[in-house]
Amino acid sequence: MSPANRTSLSRRAVLAAAPVAAAGAAVGTASSASAETASGASEAVLDWFDTTDAAVTAAPASTQVTNSRTWAVAWLAAARAVRRVPHGLNTKHYRQAALAAAVHRALSALAPTQQAALDAALESALGAIPDGRAKRKGVTAGVERADGLLAERAGDGLDPASVSPAWTPPAAAPGVWQPTPPAFAPAAQAGTRFAVPFALDSADQFRLDPPPAIGTPQYRADLDEVYVYGGLNSTARTQAQTDTAQFWLGSSFTLYNPVLRAALEHHTGSLRDQVELVALFHVAAVDTQIATSDSKYAYLWWRPVTAIAGAVEDGDPATVRDPSWTPLHNTPAHPDYPSGHNTYSGSAEEVLTQLVGDGPGAAFTIPSPSAPGVTRTYTTWHPLTTENVDARVWSGIHSRSADLAGVELSRNVAAYVLSRAGELLA
Repeated sequence: MSPANRTSLSRRAVLAAAPVAAAGAAVGTASSASAETASGASEAVLDWFDTTDAAVTAAPASTQVTNSRTWAVAWLAAARAVRRVPHGLNTKHYRQAALAAAVHRALSALAPTQQAALDAALESALGAIPDGRAKRKGVTAGVERADGLLAERAGDGLDPASVSPAWTPPAAAPGVWQPTPPAFAPAAQAGTRFAVPFALDSADQFRLDPPPAIGTPQYRADLDEVYVYGGLNSTARTQAQTDTAQFWLGSSFTLYNPVLRAALEHHTGSLRDQVELVALFHVAAVDTQIATSDSKYAYLWWRPVTAIAGAVEDGDPATVRDPSWTPLHNTPAHPDYPSGHNTYSGSAEEVLTQLVGDGPGAAFTIPSPSAPGVTRTYTTWHPLTTENVDARVWSGIHSRSADLAGVELSRNVAAYVLSRAGELLA
């Protein structure tokens, strides 16, 4: 079978893995059981979304999952604060005040260098809300929920030092991950698997089956496809495929924030619905990365560049060996299986599909940090996942099996997070 045909069949496989809504999720897609208007709710939520984005962008952690944790803590605190409105209070005023106070309080603790900007945002938000009991009680609820969650998550193992501790790989052997060129950097994210999840019972709850073994038809097909399409000097990869690989090369955390914002811009639900969407999106992202680290370091599977160009042969005479081969893009410093990019992508798609639908209801355009000035426009969520799957192969840094396994793992984790939404948001 030719590499092109294998790509087509693999695409059908990922299309068949489109999300299915989990039963029993304790959140709605467009509830409006309050006096607040959708337009008013959207304005308040978008303002704090942008404030959060600006704070995390200005004072980022060195690890992606730590940044996702910042979002998750701030917005889960807000979701808990806005969930129930005391009897007799103006719903809109209470929830807007609770949202503002919760996000401000959490971000002040997690991004303290941004205090001045956060204080200005809080002053502006509260200045637009009429004085009264609803405003006062909303602020109190937001502060209390943020303080409570910050205490609850203290020492959860998602700080950069805990996420990427010093870690020594096993001796070189067929199939075993080794530091990759050109930097041969030490392994990253080895400690994420020991962090405390928000919703998962354990990091290994959805541990994947092992990757295709050396010598199997799938292993050979995976390696051949990366060799043909993912090399720096590939003559088979088209310009369109190269462009896709470049667009999706950057941080998934950064790439998907505009996607989530697009979902909010067109969301017809209440402020509560929208806040819960942001909270659950990032909670699922964090738990997915914990589960990703578990599978990566359970199997320690080598990267394509090691299998193709490394010093250790796998003993399979059918394996392509080419010491001069280099990938289109430098390989990240952690094991191949599963693809972390695709676990983030699958988690995002699962949450958005369950809580919003197949798409936001209008076209949306997103930029890329790794392709400055380039944008792409979509109408539904799923093409982003299929492009991510392809992109990591065409970059030469993941096998297709690792990409598809990443989508599978993340959909399972995200669906489980949503099934426990009632507990998380209480």
